Amino acid sequence: MGKLDGKVAIITGGARGQGRSHALTLAREGADIVVCDIAAQIDTVPYPMATPADLEETVRLVEDLDRRCIAVQADVRDGAQMRAVAERAMGEFGRIDILLANAGIAGFASAWELTDEQWNDMIAVNLTGVWQSCKAVIPHMIAGGRGGSIVITSSTAGLKGFAGSAHYVATKHGVVGLMRTLAIELAPYNIRVNTVHPTGVNTPMVVNDYMREVLAASPQALTNLLPVEMVEPVDISNAILWLVSDDARYVTGVTLPVDAGFTVK
Repeated sequence: MGKLDGKVAIITGGARGQGRSHALTLAREGADIVVCDIAAQIDTVPYPMATPADLEETVRLVEDLDRRCIAVQADVRDGAQMRAVAERAMGEFGRIDILLANAGIAGFASAWELTDEQWNDMIAVNLTGVWQSCKAVIPHMIAGGRGGSIVITSSTAGLKGFAGSAHYVATKHGVVGLMRTLAIELAPYNIRVNTVHPTGVNTPMVVNDYMREVLAASPQALTNLLPVEMVEPVDISNAILWLVSDDARYVTGVTLPVDAGFTVK
């Protein structure tokens, strides 16, 4: 018996990194999975983004666990595309129990040096994309009458400020406000909403040539309290598994750090 037997989870940004780890972790506990990802490059993102091949690999790995997995190439910024993802999940599985609004991008520049395109793309993916994902899924959760769980991936940058990433910090604080509001609005339907706040995670979004240059210029940027340079994707996945399972059935509206003590150092 798994903790999520019979459940269906939608995971945005599921082609690689944290999203793929979340898909595998939930599948091991019995969930069927729907992953979506833009699987294409956004011009203002300064590192390589996921590809369709990455998305296909997530499907293969989930299916190796004897769970069903459907992949949809979709842009979280586009409400119609996200509604199509939710409708695909309903058409294939007949229910949606879990949403992991995980898709996100990162970048660095002084606030006054950001281009309009950098700001707008960051807000569109990291904040509007979370809202569009929730907006697409919530009506199906409510109609299902079984409750549900939504977990939004924020960041330590959703709990404190960071120089050089005003647009990123603004989005990661913004999703906390969205989460707190949704937790209130959805409580009557027994739908719980929380955020997770990772420190640096060993994923392609952090481990790339661009980020190496940024971090070399600011060596304290990802210095954790515990003696670990970065956490692993599964560390975030394990926290999310707890949040979406009945082990956390009365946990809603919380900001859960998985940050090796970063925010208290």
